[in-house]
Amino acid sequence: VQLQASGGGLVQAGGSLRLSCAAIGRALSSLNMGWFRQAPGKEREFVAAINWAGGGTIHADSVKGRFTVSKDNAKKTVYLQMNSLKPEDTAVYYCAGTSNYYGSSPEKYNYWGPGTLVTVSS
Repeated sequence: VQLQASGGGLVQAGGSLRLSCAAIGRALSSLNMGWFRQAPGKEREFVAAINWAGGGTIHADSVKGRFTVSKDNAKKTVYLQMNSLKPEDTAVYYCAGTSNYYGSSPEKYNYWGPGTLVTVSS
């Protein structure tokens, strides 16, 4: 399966963006999906995950209450709605998928997209 994230860009602090991740080649309903991010000079960190049915979600403490992950299996797309953005949210955001794991460990995700850059100015 190929994953393609989009929707990144430049936004002022306090603003919003919605990232999308399209799955090509496999039904999204068979995958648990995650969002991760990596800022310059830092390790990749977990942002959010959603299970294959879309009924279960996990959000990192750093984004809880501001970011929301969702998915539309019919459209084969996962979303990350990001509100109240802060400069520390600046990073390349990646979507990832796996069929046999639901959680925050990036090494357990099999499929990765190329990432989309989010820059939050102060």
